[in-house]
Amino acid sequence: MALIVENLSKEYPTRSGPLTVLREISFTLLPGESLAIMGPSGSGKSTLLHILGTLDTPSAGRVTLEGVDPFRLRERELAAFRNRRIGFVFQDHHLLPQCNVLENVLIPTLVSGRPAAEVERRARQLLERVGLGHRLDHRPAELSGGERQRVALARALILQPLLVLADEPTGNLDADSAAVVADLLEELHRQERNILIVVTHSVELARRFPRRADLRSARLHFHAEPTTPFSSPAPPAS
Repeated sequence: MALIVENLSKEYPTRSGPLTVLREISFTLLPGESLAIMGPSGSGKSTLLHILGTLDTPSAGRVTLEGVDPFRLRERELAAFRNRRIGFVFQDHHLLPQCNVLENVLIPTLVSGRPAAEVERRARQLLERVGLGHRLDHRPAELSGGERQRVALARALILQPLLVLADEPTGNLDADSAAVVADLLEELHRQERNILIVVTHSVELARRFPRRADLRSARLHFHAEPTTPFSSPAPPAS
């Protein structure tokens, strides 16, 4: 059930030779564990997240999730794997303006094959948990920035993904809204016991995570890992 990253590297060709963005990055996360990654703009944080989310491919190294190497899957299999096992929360919520709150949360389920009644029930439950159960029929333009990001969070969790990736989830929010979204991210991670990785410039958000790392000079430098109840691996099966 783990996410295992082994010697992951990424290069881009340039006129003057390969540009190395990520170099030999390795780590393992179990269900219930989380990681915050910080670093300056252009350091490769989003590139790393996109590779982990199978939206980009590595130049070298290996990524496995639940024992599956997604980069060995065919295109249709990869799309299904991503839809089922990975949830995304971006800095910009990417909600569809023509759809209401409930419809936006249900979008990932359209190709999931799950019963409509089951996924709608979960969508309504998630929206209640993020405090938007009374806004189901509202469109994104009728919501605040923090409310839109809460919808995006519910959408990311709708199919109960093992891996949740958040790219600057509080970056466009004021301090109060950012605190609300951070609280929800933490609370839902505990409840869902997924693997959570967040890239952020926010020191306040990163401090909530027991595992933190800085991305500098293409390498991931891990901080000391204090013990905290926020994020702990799932208990072994009995």
